[in-house]
Amino acid sequence: MQTFPSLEDQLDLITKGAAEILPLEALKERIQQSIASGKPMRIKAGFDPTAPDLHLGHTVLIRKLKHFQQLGHTVIFLIGDSTALIGDPTGRNVTRKPLTPEQIAANAETYKEQVFKILDAGKTEVRYNSEWLDKLSYYDMVKLLAQFTVSQMLEREDFHKRFNDEQPIALHEMIYPIAQGYDSVALECDVELGGTDQKFNLMRGRDLQRHFGQPQQSILMMPIIEGLDGVQKMSKSLNNAIGIHEPPTEMYGKLMSISDELMWRYWTLLTDLRGSEIEAMKAEVASGALHPMQAKKNLAHAITRDFHSQAEADAAAESWAKQFQQKAVAEDVPVVKVAKSAEGLAVSNDGQPVTAVRTPKLLQLAGLAASTGEATRKLGENAVSINGEKFAERSVELAALGTSPVLRLGKRAVRVEWVD
Repeated sequence: MQTFPSLEDQLDLITKGAAEILPLEALKERIQQSIASGKPMRIKAGFDPTAPDLHLGHTVLIRKLKHFQQLGHTVIFLIGDSTALIGDPTGRNVTRKPLTPEQIAANAETYKEQVFKILDAGKTEVRYNSEWLDKLSYYDMVKLLAQFTVSQMLEREDFHKRFNDEQPIALHEMIYPIAQGYDSVALECDVELGGTDQKFNLMRGRDLQRHFGQPQQSILMMPIIEGLDGVQKMSKSLNNAIGIHEPPTEMYGKLMSISDELMWRYWTLLTDLRGSEIEAMKAEVASGALHPMQAKKNLAHAITRDFHSQAEADAAAESWAKQFQQKAVAEDVPVVKVAKSAEGLAVSNDGQPVTAVRTPKLLQLAGLAASTGEATRKLGENAVSINGEKFAERSVELAALGTSPVLRLGKRAVRVEWVD
């Protein structure tokens, strides 16, 4: 009999980053039944192999599958080789161009190679929906289609919009949600994962499970992650994506370019840290115990390590640091000496070694501001940069500043040389 973590421990990981869980109480009941019986739940997420390469946006669902896997449940990586022949119409204002079976098969092989950078290959059930969809007879398909009406299909936002805009909707596109729903019947799923844009399709699985006399699955929807710009969804076509096959130095560098605000979303959706651990890290940043730059370096290293190796992530971090420092060193600026023991500079004066300093006081001592008040205003105006990067925090760790930081306020810049 298999043993599982408590309901509370499981929910802490399962709900992390989730946009919506329907119905949540039913999922809790399934988890309790699993704990009592020692039988793992069956969790699936489906992916149509419509392109050969995955980016980090695709891994949000794969990461959530991993969380269920870590908790001891059976995860199913479903390759939609049959549904890919239709093409998911979600979010589309035109009918997808169909792929050939040969293209689908080639893409499916690359998917398997890529997802096992996250999932445990030995514990993952890989299935293809051609196993059951291709075996349905004409009579079987008619019975499935009879469970739904055209008006139900037009409730889908994209279908509804295309209908009102007098854009063509091919009949085979309306079959897609039904085929996806039947996947859940064939696999007897307890939980299905999908993006927030997949809600209509995910609910059809519940409909068909009820029709076939199965317990209805819970659905867990994850948000659509933003790309490097922090605004639009991650997409290769928008040139804001990070491919999971990109070289480690490129991946690390792109991650270091994101905003501090987006960094927390990436910590939540693209790593295995629990929500409580991320909140603790946020608190450290808020208190000044951890610099945002260091938190971002930790994120870039963690994600790069996931898709490459520890050694490659270390090398990427070192390479980025060298480029960053060279950028600062290249600036021909005057040098000013600043004592770490200067009054009002250290964040803490409890007799311990100085680990962090007050940014306004540092700017004043460096001669870039007449007073700490002026320095504080300039920080608020986003007019300050440290080592070539914009900086607006009221304190900064010495480790993040480095041994010879370059401070810039407006057009004036100086290099700080620390003295004891």
